[in-house]
Amino acid sequence: MKKITPFLWFDGQAEEAMNFYVSIFKNSKIVSLHRMGEGGQVMGGTFQLDGQEFFALNGGPQYTFTPAISLFVNCETQQEVDELWEKLSAGGEGGRCGWLKDRFGLSWQIIPSVLGKMMQDHRAGNSKKAVEAMLKMNKLDIRTLQQAYEQKD
Repeated sequence: MKKITPFLWFDGQAEEAMNFYVSIFKNSKIVSLHRMGEGGQVMGGTFQLDGQEFFALNGGPQYTFTPAISLFVNCETQQEVDELWEKLSAGGEGGRCGWLKDRFGLSWQIIPSVLGKMMQDHRAGNSKKAVEAMLKMNKLDIRTLQQAYEQKD
């Protein structure tokens, strides 16, 4: 196990969530499941999403996810943005600026990598235009962001 591993608290849905997440991301797998007694309900487990390790626990209803913690996914193409948005928001809800909440209540940011480059541009107004365009979107659209970014005054 890595030194720092995100720990996700579920209310009886840990195994379902792990299976859901590993079905979406490439290079992903369930590493281990910890059951209560032989053949019993899953108490928790570890899984990897594209090499990032997570621990999932069936901790009960005491705690739920909030958008204060989200998983940021850096996407290289619009196709990747579209696929992840569709799969992760199924049964959940889309939000603003590339954020969504999945069916388990976990928040995700599905962000094209080009947006980070645009936001770091120090030329007058370019990054501001990209941010203004982003603020009007739910799922982010690379072409629309680029058009706003490249727009001449």
